[in-house]
Amino acid sequence: MTTAQELVRAQCARFAALDPQLPDDYPVPRGEPLVARTPGGDVVAGIVTRTSNPPGTAQSLWQAACVFELFPLLGEHPREGMAALLAAWRDWLRDQRVPERDSACSVVWPSRDVQAARALLDGGLTPLSCLAVRPPTPPDRFTELRGTVTVRRAGPADLDAVVELALLELRYAALVGSSTYRPDAPRLKRAAAQVRLHSSDPVWLAERGGVPVAVAECGWVDADRPSAGHRLRPGTWAYVNCVSVREQDRGSGVGQRLMTAAHEEFVRAGVVGSFLHYNPPNPLSSVFWPRQGYRPLWTTWEVRPATALR
Repeated sequence: MTTAQELVRAQCARFAALDPQLPDDYPVPRGEPLVARTPGGDVVAGIVTRTSNPPGTAQSLWQAACVFELFPLLGEHPREGMAALLAAWRDWLRDQRVPERDSACSVVWPSRDVQAARALLDGGLTPLSCLAVRPPTPPDRFTELRGTVTVRRAGPADLDAVVELALLELRYAALVGSSTYRPDAPRLKRAAAQVRLHSSDPVWLAERGGVPVAVAECGWVDADRPSAGHRLRPGTWAYVNCVSVREQDRGSGVGQRLMTAAHEEFVRAGVVGSFLHYNPPNPLSSVFWPRQGYRPLWTTWEVRPATALR
């Protein structure tokens, strides 16, 4: 009988052929095991985890309150294996106490695996988020900005401006992705920004006439080994957490100017690359980030509520 280790080895070999930027290992957490068979009789498996994001947690701003995540082990059978595993997952969910509201089923899978993507679409899941990566190369020269704009590092005294701009981004993201603007969002964003502004994480502000019009919140991540949270190759990475531009200043080159400053800093820091998450349905970020040199590595497929999985 095919073992989980054999499925992981075959799956990782297939991933390496699909995309050389994928890590060599596939993270398999503890959770509920699933086993299924393809129409041809091949065994596939998976692990299901359940995560709760109660009110007051930062995670609740970009995830449902209750998330069931599937970690598929498909070996060499991406389409038929994913379809069989989703059917087994749907049957498994019937026996669980699944909330009808504020719940989700989620699968994070290599963006270039279009065979599995077909099965995920057929299962009712939507590609709501991408983890995108960029090599540590100098940025292209940016176009001249309209008007006088300056870019500088933000500090603790800029807390109010950073929070205001971050909340603007969250409101927009909640319309076109998996984020949710919850009542405690201002408090949570303020607490996170306060920590970031008092740390070594770089934050940049763009100002026009001394008025903040855009922010880029970034940080550093040490990915010693692949994890369910990062799914990156080992090394020190730069992380772009949030970029927000006031509506009236979008399209003026401010965002590109901010990221030029960030990417120049990333090159000086000697990181192996930079990464971020963006929403494919977002008509702004889905265009902006590829132009900055980012390309999808992992895609988060999701269906809400969890009971809508088919």
